[in-house]
Amino acid sequence: MRVPLSWLREYVDLPATETGRDVQAKLISAGLEVETVEQLGAGLTGPLVVGKVLTIEELTEFKKPIRFCTVDVGRANGTGEPQEIICGARNFAAGDKVVVALPGAVLPGDFRIAERKTYGRVSRGMICSGDELGMGDDGTHGIIVLPPELEVGIDATKLLELYDEVLDIAVTPDRGYCLSMRGVARETATAYGLPLRDPALLDVPAPNSYGYPVRITDPIGCDRFTARTVVGLEPEARSPIWLRRRLQKAGMRPISLAVDVTNYVMLELGQPLHAYDRSRLEGPIGVRRAEAGEKITTLDGTVRVLDAADLVITDNRGPIGIAGVMGGAHTEIADPETDPETGVVTGTAEVVIEAAHFDAISIARTARRHKLSSEASKRFERGVDPQAAAAAAQRCVDLLVLLAGGTAEAGVTEVSAPSAPRTITLPANHPDKVAGVDYGRETVVRRLQEVGCDVYGQDELVVTVPSWRPDLNEPNDLAEEVIRLEGYENLPSTLPKPPAGRGLTERQRVHRRVGRALAGAGYVEALNYPFIGEQALDHLGLDADDARRRLVKLVNPLSDEEPALRTTLLPGLLGALRRNDSRGSHDLALFETGLVFRPEGQPGVAVRLPVDRRPSDAEIAEVNAVLPAQPRRAAVVLAGAREQAGWWGKGHPSDWADAIEAGRTVAAEAGVELIISADQHAPWHPGRCAAFHVEVDGEKVLVGHAGELHPRVVKAFGLPARACAMEIDLDLLEKANEGPVKAPRISSFPVATQDVALVVAADVPAADVQAALSEGAGELLESVRLFDVYTGDQLGEGTKSLAYALKFRAEDRTLTVDEATAARDAAVALASERTGAVLRGA
Repeated sequence: MRVPLSWLREYVDLPATETGRDVQAKLISAGLEVETVEQLGAGLTGPLVVGKVLTIEELTEFKKPIRFCTVDVGRANGTGEPQEIICGARNFAAGDKVVVALPGAVLPGDFRIAERKTYGRVSRGMICSGDELGMGDDGTHGIIVLPPELEVGIDATKLLELYDEVLDIAVTPDRGYCLSMRGVARETATAYGLPLRDPALLDVPAPNSYGYPVRITDPIGCDRFTARTVVGLEPEARSPIWLRRRLQKAGMRPISLAVDVTNYVMLELGQPLHAYDRSRLEGPIGVRRAEAGEKITTLDGTVRVLDAADLVITDNRGPIGIAGVMGGAHTEIADPETDPETGVVTGTAEVVIEAAHFDAISIARTARRHKLSSEASKRFERGVDPQAAAAAAQRCVDLLVLLAGGTAEAGVTEVSAPSAPRTITLPANHPDKVAGVDYGRETVVRRLQEVGCDVYGQDELVVTVPSWRPDLNEPNDLAEEVIRLEGYENLPSTLPKPPAGRGLTERQRVHRRVGRALAGAGYVEALNYPFIGEQALDHLGLDADDARRRLVKLVNPLSDEEPALRTTLLPGLLGALRRNDSRGSHDLALFETGLVFRPEGQPGVAVRLPVDRRPSDAEIAEVNAVLPAQPRRAAVVLAGAREQAGWWGKGHPSDWADAIEAGRTVAAEAGVELIISADQHAPWHPGRCAAFHVEVDGEKVLVGHAGELHPRVVKAFGLPARACAMEIDLDLLEKANEGPVKAPRISSFPVATQDVALVVAADVPAADVQAALSEGAGELLESVRLFDVYTGDQLGEGTKSLAYALKFRAEDRTLTVDEATAARDAAVALASERTGAVLRGA
């Protein structure tokens, strides 16, 4: 909501010395989010005056149309002689009043006006457009043409209200009443302790039976509808300058007088209105739910197919507007047209004003369903004062009578559903308990009365909530009002004192260690939204029966393209990899830890937990029973160089082995050793995919996969070639942990190293050979490491050589060569038996 300070002063007598920054500080202290204060007219200096175009000479010898004008600016130029000005605009004629910047003026953007020779003539000034003066869009994109009755030579800066301050307020959903000057003025008056001149306090005639007929068939969707009629409007009447400027400052574009008046009243009182051309209405106005498949052409020229849940305004022909969102083109106010022969101006001369109150949820859903957010829908979905409809209609009628020469018909239509004011019972000391501050009953009553509540009672207060505050429903809402008006900054700061021994759980420690270990290994953490769409699963190449395709879909997703909760971390990480690669970062290593969501069994409906007490264990268990499984996972993606090339060496490109090593790093932090084997699992390359298993209670359990991504997946996501990934289940790793890791006993005796090179079939995994060596070597083996893999003509086709370094050490003695050799031979024998390995060269 953009709030011009000059307009705000009409309702609150602010001190003359108060600036926009001062008001901003006060409103922020009262809980409003005032984001900026815009200084209108900054950098603008005169002379800027009203001029009358006397003559226009068309200069046709140039590529684009140029006009040489003489303009009467009175005595503003010091001589009284006409001012000669070159101008390229064509939306004005001789006799029109325009805005002239004389030499010496400075326009926004430090554009200085001076006499200069151009197009073979001397131009002594500039005829100005609204954009050049920083006024905003007036719909013409051309020169400002002023009303003919204005005096030549007067100061245009005051006439056009070019100097002002505008507060830009981000209105939160619970403060919908601040989407109006009335609401912001109320907050300002409260913040300064000044009286408010409420613009809604108008004399409104009582409803009668001879107003424009209205029929409401859905009183839940529309509980109030006021209709007023104004006739005899002058079609050629234009919105006055003050009205157009206020709309522009508030961020709206002037259109026509009738539309401008409805927009002005909406900004002033917060009540959206709509004006219908009565000559285009057929029969009574109705309010009902749409029939599925009905169509309407809205004011933006779009044909929209209506949903059965949409609330619509109708006449005898069908829908003429989407209630609370946008009107229809069939009853639009007609633009004035002048008959070229007779000079008679025709246009809308009779209007019906609609001021209604619609259900907030219905309007919000309709606006989102049609992707049609309007100024009206933004207000209705946040809550509009139902009692303001009659006053808003009256204010609109008064302005049309004043500005367009119309006459208000005596008929007043008001259809309303019976309603009672909302009351809340509040202990007088409840705000004290919430804030931890002793406010006292008098302060509580005074603050609640300032926001418009009626308060009765002593220790137990009965509070009647004002109609413009639909967000006040519970005692805590009232306590919040007292606290914010007394100042959040005045609340004492007290640090909580947690009891001893309540540190991180082991699960939390593991997750933190995993993140630190991956960051230490060169990975950068990427945090992604936990949402996913079917298209991402298609890109991953998942089978139709893959468990990852069972999704938990959201009722109200942020994006229709990602309507479900993720079942894997990879789509988000791969998207981050693609974005970074497209922006020139080609050597990438990203990781993420987070929850995935796997539905199990039949979906259920969770019970609503209480907020006035701690839920019971049974209630919590009932909620957990219908929630999907939410295991925590860790995942990495890699592309480009893992190690950069330089004077130290050639470097190392990322490959499947780095992804597998990331899995080992994660498992090591969980105190678990992975069992690694070859596998085929989407989205990885069938020949470059490893499965991770661990032992849980004596059973081998799959915990993750790693390797190089399938080329089709790489192409679908637009990733760099040979991109790799790893994903692993942290919760399963935690279950596989056998408890605290025992510190190793460091032997003081020397190590004995034995190297073996084994020739095996090409399809034998190195991990199987290493497992056999480890088991066969016995207790003396300290470590085994694969340090070389060789394939070539010397070995023959279909074989490979694996070279391992075996380290042996005893805790109580120095090993002899025979002992180390015997252990090595036992290891080789078992490897030969299990994998068919043969000592190279034997």
